[in-house]
Amino acid sequence: MDELLTPAEMARADAAAGNVAALMEAAGRAVARAILQRYRPCRVLVLAGPGNNGGDGKVAARYLAQAGWPVRVADAFTATVEQVQRAELVIDAIFGAGLSRDTSPQIAGLLRAAKRIVAVDVPSGVDGATGQIRGFAPQAELTVTFFRKKPGHLLYPGRGLCGALLLRDIGMPDTVLTDIAPQAWENSPALFTLPNREATGHKYSAGDVTVLCGELPGAARLACAAARRAGAGMVTLAAPTPMVLPEAGLILRTDPLAALLQDPRRHTWIIGPGLGVARAAEALPQLIAAGKTILADADALTACTGAPEKLRGVSIITPHTGEFVRVFGETGPSKLDAARRAAALTGAVTILKGADTVIAAPDGRAAINTNAPASLATGGTGDVLAGLCAALLAQGMEAFEAACAAVWLHGEAARSLGPGLLAEDLPAALPLIALRD
Repeated sequence: MDELLTPAEMARADAAAGNVAALMEAAGRAVARAILQRYRPCRVLVLAGPGNNGGDGKVAARYLAQAGWPVRVADAFTATVEQVQRAELVIDAIFGAGLSRDTSPQIAGLLRAAKRIVAVDVPSGVDGATGQIRGFAPQAELTVTFFRKKPGHLLYPGRGLCGALLLRDIGMPDTVLTDIAPQAWENSPALFTLPNREATGHKYSAGDVTVLCGELPGAARLACAAARRAGAGMVTLAAPTPMVLPEAGLILRTDPLAALLQDPRRHTWIIGPGLGVARAAEALPQLIAAGKTILADADALTACTGAPEKLRGVSIITPHTGEFVRVFGETGPSKLDAARRAAALTGAVTILKGADTVIAAPDGRAAINTNAPASLATGGTGDVLAGLCAALLAQGMEAFEAACAAVWLHGEAARSLGPGLLAEDLPAALPLIALRD
């Protein structure tokens, strides 16, 4: 159940499934059961809207009343703030994920007055397609949704307002997805298969990664460490001058780039981390012209400011929001659409990083990542992600799968380390995660 459906796609699924009354009954029952399992009996008010969302809430009210709970149902457009304040728990069944307008001040006032909220489908005011807030949306303690999640459940700021998110089966057949053909997923190991080394393989058959390095090698060395830990058979730091490397297994080369490009074994390259914008601008077209498999990050992206066409020929790009804006312009209301736009413009799988990282392929496939802890927001972790991606590319993974795997493993490694992680802690945690899963 990793597929994500936009509100429009969910409407198509509802229409294809038919029997709206049965689906509404199942949805309302699922909401009631979730409340019965998590709350003590209390005064409940259902704020019901005019559509199916309101119908789900009314069914939930009936099941709670049958269980002996004191429940009232109010039309959200005529309810008063005083009614809401008297309730100990409010079921928000006003608007579903397909809301196409801002919530009114009257609805916002009701939701602000609620002490505790359980949301049906999404908290009212959250755009199910983008996660953006339409006017106002409340903080829910619990959100119960049905059949498949929507992008807005996983993209911030909507994701932060859902509270605990429960996905419930309401009897809708999976066959309705055939015609819809979803193109977005929640990122998970279901989207990729990690490479296995052949028993008779050797270090070059396991993949060779070369990382271009500038005068300050810290970022490039983090990428190298991750590439080595992620299974690349050979990893080379291509530096402008000799330097001392404490890592015994890391190869240092100071040859001119043109000479290194002549070696056919050097097929996967990382360009950008700590390289310097001027050197990145000079090296990137040479790598592309040589037909290499390229991951572009950091300074290589800044070197393409306002010129995304310079990235055509790159396999994966890994911008954070600031880098993305420099190259492609503002993301707009939909992070998912922005990543897809960048992938289509460049032909490169795009990893638009953040707490809700989006991975998008040029053909429209996309995944939203959900396992990254806040502790990843520290310097150098993006360089580790670059090395991890490149190692998986070097071992033969297709670019979209490699990107999904790298982002997911990156998040799992961070979670295994807990608070206080440093970027240099992550590479050593990667093999344990890969073996466990």
